[in-house]
Amino acid sequence: MLVAHLSDPHITTGALAAEPASGLHRALCRVLALDPRPDCVVITGDLVEHARPDEYAVLCEVIGRFPLPLHLVTGNHDGRESLLDAFGDTPLLPATECAYYAVDHPGATIVALDSLQPGDAAGHLGAEQLGWLDETLARRPDVPVFVCLHHPPIPVGIPFLDAIRLTDGDELAKVVARHPQVVRVLAGHLHRPVTAGFAGSTLTVAPSTYRQSDLCMRPDRAMGYLAEPTGFLLHALTGAECVTHTVPVSHAAALLGGS
Repeated sequence: MLVAHLSDPHITTGALAAEPASGLHRALCRVLALDPRPDCVVITGDLVEHARPDEYAVLCEVIGRFPLPLHLVTGNHDGRESLLDAFGDTPLLPATECAYYAVDHPGATIVALDSLQPGDAAGHLGAEQLGWLDETLARRPDVPVFVCLHHPPIPVGIPFLDAIRLTDGDELAKVVARHPQVVRVLAGHLHRPVTAGFAGSTLTVAPSTYRQSDLCMRPDRAMGYLAEPTGFLLHALTGAECVTHTVPVSHAAALLGGS
């Protein structure tokens, strides 16, 4: 099974709308150029910039006719109500009253968590959602699982971003550790590719399809954005073994597929 992992498109409207939309479009075209094509695509949050309904309408234009299964995850720039109004109870987000859900593919389960805290850049899952996750992971104990959320659950050595990570990452680790079939924990938020061990599994953070964060590891220096290459991650699952590839988009020496 192949899972393409995109993140942080930050779709918006107005004078600055072209670059985020083009970045996501190029990434999705690059996904379609892969041979074989992935079985599904996950976008781990910050789908739009300001959580406005008109931004989700633009997102729908970009992804609406995408031919592969695509799963959406909330980020801190998203709005839960607007997201559910736009995509809830559809294959893109098969939830109704909440924005966390699970999708059973033949080769793996995709679990999308909702770490959004309105008004706060940091993330939080809470006891109710973690309990749901524990029960969901117990449902198919012999099938590999990708647990997807926006906020990384551990510090990564970038002080500014570590201050706005998942606040209950330790509690998430306890749940993941009880379920060895979790082959990857997929996250975004950092606008950088990062890999780390996590709770007996592997945490992989995808770069942004829009713009990348400065690798600022000093607490006394302001960080910003760089014109580094955009890209996404491709997780190749064979049995219980998972290998992750980084796929460049803006600097790819490959044809882009049609949309």
